[in-house]
Amino acid sequence: MRRNWLFLFFLFLFFNANAQWKPFRFAFISDTHVGSPDGRAEEDLRRTVNDINQMNDIDFVVITGDITELGMDSEIRLAKQILDGLRPKYYIIPGNHDAGWSESGGMGFGQVFGSDKFIFEHNGIVFLGCASGPYVRMSDGHIPRDAVNWMDAELKKIDPSKPVIFLNHYPIDNALDNWYEAIDRLKLHNTLAILCGHGHSNHALNFEGIPGVMGRSNLRAKAVYGGYNLVDVRTDSMIFSERTPGIATKAPWARVKLENHRYTADNYERPSYKVNDSFPAVKAKWTYQSDANVICTPAVAGGLVIFGNSLGRVDALSLTDGRKKWSFQAGNAVFSSPAVKDKQVVMGSADGNIYCLNIDKGTLNWKTGTGAAVLGSPLIDGGLVYIGGSDHSFRALSLKDGREVWRFNGLDGPVMSLPVRYKDKLIFGAWDTNLYAVDAATGKFVWTWNNGSRVRNYSPAACIPVIKDDIVYVVAPDRYISAIDANTGATLWRNNDATVRESIGISADGRYVYGKTMNDTIVAYATSREKQSAAWKLDCGFGYEHVPSMLVEKDGLLFFGTKNGRVYAVDPAARKRVWTYKTDNSMVNTVRALSRNRVIAATMDGKISLLQTE
Repeated sequence: MRRNWLFLFFLFLFFNANAQWKPFRFAFISDTHVGSPDGRAEEDLRRTVNDINQMNDIDFVVITGDITELGMDSEIRLAKQILDGLRPKYYIIPGNHDAGWSESGGMGFGQVFGSDKFIFEHNGIVFLGCASGPYVRMSDGHIPRDAVNWMDAELKKIDPSKPVIFLNHYPIDNALDNWYEAIDRLKLHNTLAILCGHGHSNHALNFEGIPGVMGRSNLRAKAVYGGYNLVDVRTDSMIFSERTPGIATKAPWARVKLENHRYTADNYERPSYKVNDSFPAVKAKWTYQSDANVICTPAVAGGLVIFGNSLGRVDALSLTDGRKKWSFQAGNAVFSSPAVKDKQVVMGSADGNIYCLNIDKGTLNWKTGTGAAVLGSPLIDGGLVYIGGSDHSFRALSLKDGREVWRFNGLDGPVMSLPVRYKDKLIFGAWDTNLYAVDAATGKFVWTWNNGSRVRNYSPAACIPVIKDDIVYVVAPDRYISAIDANTGATLWRNNDATVRESIGISADGRYVYGKTMNDTIVAYATSREKQSAAWKLDCGFGYEHVPSMLVEKDGLLFFGTKNGRVYAVDPAARKRVWTYKTDNSMVNTVRALSRNRVIAATMDGKISLLQTE
């Protein structure tokens, strides 16, 4: 018996001496949603912080996204205030709720917490995590292009045999449009596991052979208390146990075997571009890959294609061959779609400024500060620039020198879209549930409208309104098309027979309003003061769809983009699809149609293409 015990003792010493890491424990929190309307999210998080502080064996804490409900600066600051109460060091990344409706365009998270990514080594294991968007627009999850580049740089520094654990808010599957980029990189390393949140429940997962674990939300939901996970890393396994703060730790619910991995290049599904073979007449004359996300509609003027990216750089490319002509560096992300007039390019930035650049050289003409991010897109009309920002204001500036002409301060949320001028009014939506009309000359309030929902996420704020015969048409996440009297703001009619979401357009002759539905089809409604049902529908086969890419008619063709990188051209008169071209696998912003044969398409992943048909 003594020999057996000695044998087991020396065997234990042998395996521990040869292990690449030493045992430890950490806490795993996710989906805290600080800012939820009932205040329970903050209470749940404080209870978790206090519970962790009562323990002496937690080495650190990881928090995997959706820290806030709407990414508001006040929510982010409150979350940090609560989390700074943790005694162990914590590592944190944002999720879609921290970026998708954020008044800072998702930039406030990194400013408050110091970064939206992390990498550190603990007891022989490297932990790295990064953001996952989407930013400003509704879309699938997306690891930002600059974060992918960061992963490349950081992983290059690590010995491929070194144990790695990767963290992201989303599961690393097709919930992210570029999941495969993370997977392919992690398979080149000894990746032990991937941890994620997003699903609000505990699940053991598998990501193309890499073990995965989804952690529960910290919210209580229908329970009395919320909760989180304790993770015990041993030499042979990683054990997950759910903890109810102040009450008990449940029996382990998941075990991940920890072993050295040599992943093979198995034949897993990757995005297919085969659709392009069906329309050989459509070609990308040129394609430019930005090093960061692009979330705007590029301007085309003076032989240039001009756009900003999430690193704050404004680039101008040659329309002829896509080569860069000049760049300008703003202080933070540029998600605003540029407007051009008289060789002046105007756009807003998350750094709180509105910029005007010289179109020939990219040099600064003027900039006007607002005190908060400017994610809205400018409209230039006459000698004025009209633009909304995140300081809950809408402005008119002089195009000549950026001087403020008037300001409307009656908003309760940020403006992230493009205003429309109709007669003597400017009409625009904000993420405060409302659509607004103000006097274009003075900025005085005329009317406000909402769709009856008090939920900010249902605001008519992402679409660009279309107007015909004193009727304003909008669509919103409540899945209705609404017709509104342009003079009074009164509701004329609403219909959800086609489940349109945030994409809208109008025919060149003004007879029809177009919408993109959430499943496969585009739809047309006759413009009228009387309630309309869909006049016609066309199945385009794009599948489930929710991105706010507007529909644009040009020279008899209707163009739009989708969440999976496809651009569609439809003949609305013949009611048939003319062509489809896949440029990328991420969201296509509203396209810039130059003619029926040439279209500029930009994707969230930063790919700019000139598509043309022979």
